[in-house]
Amino acid sequence: MFLTWRAVAVALAGCIALLVAPGWVTFVLWLVLTLLVIAMDVALAPATGRLVWTRPDIRTVRQGEVTTAELLVTNTGRRRMRAVVRDAWQPSAGAQRDRHRVVIPGGERRRISTTLIPTRRGDRLTPGVAVRSLGPLGVAGRQRSVDVPGHVRALPPFRSRKHLPSRLARLREIDGRAAVMIRGQGTEFDSLREYVIGDDVRSIDWRATARRSQVVVRTWRPERDRRVLLVLDASRTSAARIGDEPRLDAAMDAALLLGALASRAGDRVDLLVHDRRILGRVQGASRTDLLPRLVDVMAPIEPSLVEADWPLVAAEVRSRLTRRALVVLLTTIDAATADTGLIAAASALALRHTVLIASVTDPELAAMAQRRGDRAGVYDAAAAIRSRSDAGTVTDWLGVAGVGVVTGTPEELPPALADRYLALKAAGRL
Repeated sequence: MFLTWRAVAVALAGCIALLVAPGWVTFVLWLVLTLLVIAMDVALAPATGRLVWTRPDIRTVRQGEVTTAELLVTNTGRRRMRAVVRDAWQPSAGAQRDRHRVVIPGGERRRISTTLIPTRRGDRLTPGVAVRSLGPLGVAGRQRSVDVPGHVRALPPFRSRKHLPSRLARLREIDGRAAVMIRGQGTEFDSLREYVIGDDVRSIDWRATARRSQVVVRTWRPERDRRVLLVLDASRTSAARIGDEPRLDAAMDAALLLGALASRAGDRVDLLVHDRRILGRVQGASRTDLLPRLVDVMAPIEPSLVEADWPLVAAEVRSRLTRRALVVLLTTIDAATADTGLIAAASALALRHTVLIASVTDPELAAMAQRRGDRAGVYDAAAAIRSRSDAGTVTDWLGVAGVGVVTGTPEELPPALADRYLALKAAGRL
């Protein structure tokens, strides 16, 4: 049972009666009358148990985009029902208006739509609905909660998609659609052309030159169908918040941009998500199916407050890659990295593969390093400078082992990582 504002109005009317004719008799009559009106309204309210609920499947949606959650309710009784329905989505689902007034004649069905704008990535849930059936006087009614579970999967927003067209234009230049003649390890023969001043003499094709009257050189293009393995760290360090989101979300954004670019380049892209165990993987996806599978695997992943098991990751990479590939470790480089096994694992992988580490940096550190106004500011600046120095030391160690490092803020890292991939592609180092 529930009461409406009209029940309050009935109570106030009784107070007026007490002012006109004060006494116990007036009070008892007013109390009995009020309770009788409420009881009659509840009794005459249609039973909420005669409602049958159906929730159609909801498609996935990107975080921050708009979708609609629909609810079908059928009145199996004969009486017309005035009801208020609350579709109880969790707050991060971003329900714009979750209370709906509906009128359902007997034997008919109504569709209830709730607009959702998810504010967080992952599966946004609703345990059920709460329904209130009003009596004919609108003073009181019946209330019931019904289990009608539902969920909508909010996918990573992929904000760095805006950088994809410019990187694809550069890829077309490297790929030979604009004439780029390169020579190096891991490149494929493209065509022959006449020698011009400045060409590498090592690219001269002497047999072809002997058959012609001019010197001929070979042109090369980057190999296609190379392997790119994205390793996403979802351990303790990925839970640190940068701005309004965890570091993990920024790493996902960088992984999506690189995955989209590499698949357009004809490379095979795989994904591995881990903390102390393997949380998810994408393997053998086609070019058209890659991005949907990447975002679907990434969507429910949440940071875990445990240390990453880097020896496990190294063993998993070695078991999955039988030939040379580009391995991108999306993790954090800080003072604690030396103790987690990351350096040893990356160094071991670099003996056989091209290894890059992509690390998201906090722009707040740069602001902290400039604070000198008071004692607290000086301590903040010292801590920020020490943190950057430790990260620089780890980067130097990784460089000695042949591991490349790409760092940047959440906005800078995705294009920086894509540029490093293109540089490796142009140099024939994949």
